[in-house]
Amino acid sequence: MLIIGLEGPELLAHEHARITAPGVIGVILFSRNVVSREQVQALVDAVRDVAGDDFLVCVDQEGGRVQRLREGFTLLPPLAAIGKAFDRDPTEGIRLAEEHAWVMASELRATGIDFSFAPVADLDRGSAAIGNRALHADPLIAAELIQAYVRGMHLGGMAAVLKHFPGHGSVAADTHVDVAVDARSLADIMATDLIPFAAGIEAPVEAVMMAHVLYPSVDDQPAGFSTVWIGDHLRGELGFRGAVISDDISMAAAASAGGIAARVQAHLEAGCDIVLACFPDIVDEAIAAVRGRRLAAPERVVPLRGAIGSTWAGLLDNPQRDRFIARVTALNS
Repeated sequence: MLIIGLEGPELLAHEHARITAPGVIGVILFSRNVVSREQVQALVDAVRDVAGDDFLVCVDQEGGRVQRLREGFTLLPPLAAIGKAFDRDPTEGIRLAEEHAWVMASELRATGIDFSFAPVADLDRGSAAIGNRALHADPLIAAELIQAYVRGMHLGGMAAVLKHFPGHGSVAADTHVDVAVDARSLADIMATDLIPFAAGIEAPVEAVMMAHVLYPSVDDQPAGFSTVWIGDHLRGELGFRGAVISDDISMAAAASAGGIAARVQAHLEAGCDIVLACFPDIVDEAIAAVRGRRLAAPERVVPLRGAIGSTWAGLLDNPQRDRFIARVTALNS
């Protein structure tokens, strides 16, 4: 029900109670938790020693400016570089999407991390928060690349998480620091932003992250607090049966629901299965807010666990990985 943030590169003694608290099902790692690949592996092992083997560990490892694990990991290009490759040669773009995803997923799985919040299914249409994190501005091209990226993640032993539903790419504001409003009609959103999400759900993906964006022509609540977006459109029209995850409740755009407890409750009551409490200073309040609540359905959470992956020694001995890394990192230049 809750995925929480940790304070630093080591699991602290007082964090043992947090990760074993009722309702806490995983942790999310950030740059503050990362020194090296070996240290991250030790942190993951320490978390699982306390919380159990089924406890989820996740991260944002999109590539480009949103890549939390760098030292010892492949420096991945932003997803927009794949879209540009597609414009030059569609077949090559599809291959690169699969290879980028496989490299990312296989490295995280070799480190014990279950999944990354990827791929970004938003469109590259002027958002300060999204920009080159998106694969393409054209929804049909983005949809094709999303499906390729999900295939690559699955081949790497990792679940896929589409974000940020129903689409953040056409909103100029950055929800980390501001309220974001998309005044377009439902018809306009469905004809553009929803297309890559529908393709990803068809792939299929295991989870969808909601946007902290208000779409007033559809509902008077931001998408993550909206039974209309989650119940009617995501689960109803698109038929999604996996886990629905909130964006970080620390973000400025989540404040419309009130304090931390109110934000947690609003997400859960709208239909989110998992709520992200990423900053350590809000974790205790978020834990208190879920006390006594029913956990998310296991059939939605269990698929987020990583499949058995290669070891780092195995990856280093894999010539296919070397070829993929050479091709993918060439997009950085």
